[in-house]
Amino acid sequence: MTPLAIALIVLVAMFLLGLPIFMSLIISSVVAILAGGDILPLSVIHNSLFDGLNLFPLLAIPCFVVAGTLMEFGNITQQIVDVVKQLVGRVYGGLGITTILACTFFAAISGSGPGTVAAVGTILVPAMVRNGYSRDYASAAASSGGTIGILIPPSNPMIIYAILGNLSVTAMFTAGFIPGFIVAFAMIMTAYLLAKRNGFKGDENAAPFNMKFFLRSCGNAGFALATPFIILGSIYTGWATPVEASVVAIVWALFVGIVINRVLRPRHIYRALLEGAMTCGAVLLIVGASTLFGKILTFEEAPQRLASIVLGISDDPHLVLLMIIGVLYVLGMFMETLATIIILLVPVLLPMILQLGIDPIHFGIVLVVTNNVAMLTPPLGVNLFVASRIAGISVERISVAVIPYLIALTLCILLFTYVPAISTWLPSLMGYGQ
Repeated sequence: MTPLAIALIVLVAMFLLGLPIFMSLIISSVVAILAGGDILPLSVIHNSLFDGLNLFPLLAIPCFVVAGTLMEFGNITQQIVDVVKQLVGRVYGGLGITTILACTFFAAISGSGPGTVAAVGTILVPAMVRNGYSRDYASAAASSGGTIGILIPPSNPMIIYAILGNLSVTAMFTAGFIPGFIVAFAMIMTAYLLAKRNGFKGDENAAPFNMKFFLRSCGNAGFALATPFIILGSIYTGWATPVEASVVAIVWALFVGIVINRVLRPRHIYRALLEGAMTCGAVLLIVGASTLFGKILTFEEAPQRLASIVLGISDDPHLVLLMIIGVLYVLGMFMETLATIIILLVPVLLPMILQLGIDPIHFGIVLVVTNNVAMLTPPLGVNLFVASRIAGISVERISVAVIPYLIALTLCILLFTYVPAISTWLPSLMGYGQ
């Protein structure tokens, strides 16, 4: 039996036993190396673990998490919600649409899907329930809106994909804008149609839209509204790399929370740092372990074998992408998005994608958007669990309520699959190479 077969069998066994992803990867890799005799030296274990951790772009992930948490505690999220609410608060499903718009805006700060659900949902889900919306509708809008958090830059999964694919992080960020806004529009239309069918009106306590009052509110929340422009502007002007921009985000969040809004306290800073450390620790463990597992895949020529099998079925790029999307839909129900779908599959799939002539940036966007589905499908849909805790209803009820949003998301995925220019046009226009 080859080391690859041994590794895959042990990996599946570890998953069935319920071991954490990183432990399953390390155990299966070590068993395969030991069983393979002298094929791979034992030194590959610690070398691979170190190589997986010694990646500078990974620093951006905990920093963006810390920045997003600081902005939540620093009242920046509430100010964004208040401004957006004035635009659409009185239409059918106004608070649901406000939730999705606020998630879109906060996505340009956080980079995390569950983090976006927690930040915006904590404010707006109770508000929707108070205004007569059902808890199912409220929680579905929040959990679905949170999926935009990993699509509009900065995006943690995009950073991981760019690192593994040896691509420009800035190019991936740029590619996410148009698809992100298309997904946001699809979510908004879904929320509106569901609200109209169920008779969920807007916030009746909200004042009619007044341009003068709106502009004054924008002025009062100017520092909060400037946040995504400060973060993303520093990247696209070349003033900062994505890693440096993540530190800029922390400094800006501290400035607005302490000096401007005057609500940020030492305990909030401690909570934010703790959240960043926990996220960073989880990501680094998985990346290091997956690097070791990837060495076995590379040595055993797993990407080439997979490519030959798939190309034996079809060499049509669109059909191959549809097959990959189908696999991702199934895997997303049972495996954690960032760890399994991106870190495990990209090293195997990307060589095949390049062989088919598919733009890796286009593939990255399709991959990330498909991962949005994994956040909304039980039994491991992380956004569902966050929204369930906020709304106080079961995950099963939310799973049914998000089905219309899943349909809208699937239509967006098909659009991006068959129209690559949606993902590649803006990076090409701005001159960002791979």
